[in-house]
Amino acid sequence: MKPIVVWVLIADGTRARIVEQKGSGHPLTEVPGAEFSDENLENRDIQADRPGRSFDSAGEGRHAMEPPSDPKEVRQKQFLDSLAASLDSHLKQGKFDRLVIVAPPAALGHLRGALSDGAKKLVSAEVSKDLTKVPNPDLASHLSDVLNA
Repeated sequence: MKPIVVWVLIADGTRARIVEQKGSGHPLTEVPGAEFSDENLENRDIQADRPGRSFDSAGEGRHAMEPPSDPKEVRQKQFLDSLAASLDSHLKQGKFDRLVIVAPPAALGHLRGALSDGAKKLVSAEVSKDLTKVPNPDLASHLSDVLNA
């Protein structure tokens, strides 16, 4: 009988990695080539120009206009979208049977919406924590309750 392969996606808005467990009780191992990162740029580095200027509705004053969305947040959402697409590609290749997602609340919410229906069906647990800086050998202690379920 083939062991159930559980992939654990550990992500935030700018970096992610995938570790796997090949069968219940086995240790977590790193999935080769499954480390993703995006530069953590500040808004001033993302936007090329200063915000536009506008006249006040009454009087002669002028003020800077706010951008319609936060460029840093948009970039993080694009990163999470590409991560969801990568997961879907691996799913189609049959590389995992279950998926556990570990991410801070905002990233977790966006990933939830970005995953394909097939990937959503394989999500067995979601952990609302940022474990991106936790070394792989220490992950098992943080995830023991969701991996042994």
